[in-house]
Amino acid sequence: MLPLPSNVMALPSADRREKLRIIEALLFAAPAPLKEAELALHFGADEDVQALLEELQGLYAGRGVNLVRVAGRWAFRTADDLSYLLERQAVAQRRLSRAALETLAIIAYHQPVTRAEIEEIRGVSTSKGTLDVLLETGWVKLRGRRRAPGRPVTYGTTLEFLEHFGFEQIQDLPGLRELKGAGLLDSNLPPGFAMPSPDDAVELREDEDPLEDEQADELLGADDDDVLAESEPSEPEKQSE
Repeated sequence: MLPLPSNVMALPSADRREKLRIIEALLFAAPAPLKEAELALHFGADEDVQALLEELQGLYAGRGVNLVRVAGRWAFRTADDLSYLLERQAVAQRRLSRAALETLAIIAYHQPVTRAEIEEIRGVSTSKGTLDVLLETGWVKLRGRRRAPGRPVTYGTTLEFLEHFGFEQIQDLPGLRELKGAGLLDSNLPPGFAMPSPDDAVELREDEDPLEDEQADELLGADDDDVLAESEPSEPEKQSE
């Protein structure tokens, strides 16, 4: 049997290949990960963009650059096993202090949470500088105000937090078993100890009000010397973090 004419065979394949090229170009040129809805704007209403993305993801599997989904969006990332090749090009950044890391973890798992609630969980006071730096990184945001005396600001994580740590959703944070397996939690935990179920829903909860203009009094402070540190603070300093 003679093969079909080349134009008959090539058209469907070429059409799909062209769609894959369009998505590829859009993702490479985008300054930030893109949603499927943003990519769908370049196609017809009946186009299955998710299927195209998954096909393109398969084409890039095993290459030096992979197509990954983070925080519900799509982007190209260097393959994990080749990340060592880029270590020389990486920008050196001062690490967050233990106080800032603890505060970030509490916000991620307990959001929406107030500064007073963070201090209650940590067992020590939390400086405004610690929260200010987390806000400046873009990993933490002001959500609203708690319906309580003083109307304290509530904090939550952002899409940038998910993107930086490689989570597709906040529920992908490690649970009790993973944390114990990594040695981050004591194996002898108190009876009844349980991990909270993280939830970063954008909608304010019943006990939250929208932010108002006076939110500035909760923002940047000057006492952030304990936030960016090369070494852990001395024992007396830990009581005033």
